[in-house]
Amino acid sequence: MAATITAKGCTDRAAGILRDIFGAMDDGLTFRLWDGTELRVGRNIQPIIIAFSSLSVFKRLLFKPTAYNFGEAYIESEIDLEGDLFDAMNVANSFDEVNLSLWQRLRLGLRIWMLSE
Repeated sequence: MAATITAKGCTDRAAGILRDIFGAMDDGLTFRLWDGTELRVGRNIQPIIIAFSSLSVFKRLLFKPTAYNFGEAYIESEIDLEGDLFDAMNVANSFDEVNLSLWQRLRLGLRIWMLSE
């Protein structure tokens, strides 16, 4: 029972991190976490789903959430993409426009680093 609570707490914290990083984007999307939990973030949700294969992939990508890093993870089959590839590329370009202060990045980095199942 404790493992279930811990796993649920991990996905809840991961969802909060995604909201904090991508929640203000104009072109939103859906993220699917490694346990199947889906989270819609952003304003104008596009029919795109990015699925993380594991917590370790999630952590690595969210430490530096750039379009390049997500593209590389897709090519390496570490994430899956559902939806139109061209729409996904447009949304991914918005990743590079996410502007977080140094304090926000440090705080998010600590939250990401502390995630565990």
